[in-house]
Amino acid sequence: MKVSYKKLWKLLIDKEMNKTDLRNATGVSSATIAKMTNGEEVTMSVLTKICEVLKCNIGDVVDLINEDQ
Repeated sequence: MKVSYKKLWKLLIDKEMNKTDLRNATGVSSATIAKMTNGEEVTMSVLTKICEVLKCNIGDVVDLINEDQ
């Protein structure tokens, strides 16, 4: 399975936020934001912090994509 954060980036645009705003609001490191930018996996606690700040569900920020597709 591959991880996609496209929904998160679109949500940030809708909320007029950038990645730095997200980092500051959640307290996650810039390295974690970089991992997400590169489509790498991050911990559930990071995703939970993001959902709390953006007031959304995990399905609103991340998709799991079958690599066979």
